[in-house]
Amino acid sequence: MRKTILKWLILTSLIAYAVIAAIWAHGEARLHGCSGIDVTISNASSADTVTRQGVMEELSRYPRKIIGTPLERLNTRHIEKYLSSFSNFEDVECSLTTDGKLSVRITPMVPAIRVFDGDKSYYINKDGKVIESKASFFVDVPIVSGKFSKTFTPRQVLPVTRFIENDPVLSKLVGMVEASDPDNIILVPRIHGHVVNFGDTNRLEEKRRALITVYRKVMPYKGWEEYDTISVKFKGQVVATRRDKRPMEHGGIYDDDTDMEEATLPVVAAVNAE
Repeated sequence: MRKTILKWLILTSLIAYAVIAAIWAHGEARLHGCSGIDVTISNASSADTVTRQGVMEELSRYPRKIIGTPLERLNTRHIEKYLSSFSNFEDVECSLTTDGKLSVRITPMVPAIRVFDGDKSYYINKDGKVIESKASFFVDVPIVSGKFSKTFTPRQVLPVTRFIENDPVLSKLVGMVEASDPDNIILVPRIHGHVVNFGDTNRLEEKRRALITVYRKVMPYKGWEEYDTISVKFKGQVVATRRDKRPMEHGGIYDDDTDMEEATLPVVAAVNAE
């Protein structure tokens, strides 16, 4: 009997303690305001600092005051909904910490390229999902400019931009990509003077070898300003068009408007040999 009474006394004491603690905590929450905001970024990347700053900037525009507001009046679900409305975040979780802060855990949407489509600018991720372009979430990714539609989307250019990013030479050479249709994807080098027509997204390694051969075996003799376009889109040949469209004399007069130097460059054998 004594043991039973002792157990009930201990249980009653624990319940009373829990009730008193809850009442005290509720009172503390009523008295103490939110002391700060902690932002945690899931899937760590080099863009974490930018994302964290962007989150803080968006929370500064939250329609209700956060820091200083009594903890019991902070609606974490509402804050989650507010941040989730931005396309920059894949997932948002908000909670209150024991030391009186708002904890925000963010899983960011990771941009693959930045798209300039007419007067519109936005990012897309690896799956083609559109991410709003905001200065507070700016990240350095490949730039693609073009005219896109339902039949030709920026996602179709991703194989080329990934190939460029992963190549130690092309990643330094190419400044941006222009695409008007899926069969004419244009690389714009940082070296001014010409552009490179890469064609579609097939045979990328072969096209790279052809382009590097032109740079090594033709440009040192012709100069970087000789051609306005170098095309490696066709299998087994490299075609270039001269910047100066005035007819050139090659020992005779040609009726054809196309200059002979705008035909296949004499590097094809070297390209095929590599």
